[in-house]
Amino acid sequence: MPRVGLVYDQVYLKHDTGSHPENGRRLTAIMEHLNETHTREKLINMKPFPATERELMLVHSKSHILHIKQEAEGGGGYLDADTVVSFGSFEAALYAVGGAIKATEAVMTGEVESAFALVRPPGHHATRDETMGFCLFNNIAIATKYAFNKYPIKRIAIIDFDVHHGNGTQAAFEANPDVLYVSTHEAPLYPGSGSVSETGTGEAKGTKVNIPLPAGCGNAEYERAYREIVVPVVTRFKPELLMVSAGYDAHFADDLAMMRLTVSGYSIIVKFIKELADSLCAGRIVLCLEGGYNLRALAASVKATFDVLLGNSEIQDTLGKPDERLTPPDITPVLEQVKRIHSLT
Repeated sequence: MPRVGLVYDQVYLKHDTGSHPENGRRLTAIMEHLNETHTREKLINMKPFPATERELMLVHSKSHILHIKQEAEGGGGYLDADTVVSFGSFEAALYAVGGAIKATEAVMTGEVESAFALVRPPGHHATRDETMGFCLFNNIAIATKYAFNKYPIKRIAIIDFDVHHGNGTQAAFEANPDVLYVSTHEAPLYPGSGSVSETGTGEAKGTKVNIPLPAGCGNAEYERAYREIVVPVVTRFKPELLMVSAGYDAHFADDLAMMRLTVSGYSIIVKFIKELADSLCAGRIVLCLEGGYNLRALAASVKATFDVLLGNSEIQDTLGKPDERLTPPDITPVLEQVKRIHSLT
């Protein structure tokens, strides 16, 4: 059986957001489901550690770090229109970054072949100086820079399947040709970035690949996007490590977007990613939890992700399918545009 790691700690529940969509029940629902289905016992359980200021500053400014700390210690509140902190949020955020780093270390040292950091607050919207979209620090971006600093690797690919574009992650590597960032996301949708024309700057031009999909896309559309664009572009890049922003808010039961993926659809995506890792980088995958706000869909989809990583062929999808009477959108024009820009035709 493949060695698959799980990074989790109850410290993440100290980020108390009340009835906010991004709340602690997301993680408790996942962990309860992993326990009930006897999935957790098949995993190598690992504890996170708090990230240091030096590690946070791989991506963020000192003033950004201090602002979040002061707001949390002052009792919390809204940092922007979408992002809230409580007294325990700064500590939880340090451990969220540390969880992503712990997963990266475990994969890079060979302790596990793949690892999933089930952390919160999420991170892919956070920029150098701003909190955004429920995110305080950019967990996956910091872990990626940490990997470059700690290990002798030259190329890392970040695959982001959250329904929202990871603007903060893209910005962190906008001019870095050694990081391939590939995102499938609903458009138009928050945060409004991630157009096909955003391909990176300078020497990095062509290493940022955005696939903005129209509302209503389901399993078939996502499978096309991965087969026709994600797989060939990642294969061409030849990464030595795959980092994944794993957001599950494109599920049809999730109210924060209008996509129609199913649990089985997520398993298809993760199978593509696992096959890429197996063929390109000795199976090394680090996943970091981003979005996903319907508790049942989130828990089942995370479990399906672990099933794929563990090599289980049978995926349980008790949530069923969306209304099949709706006509799916034609994504051919978008895919053809991406192919032209990135020389995939």
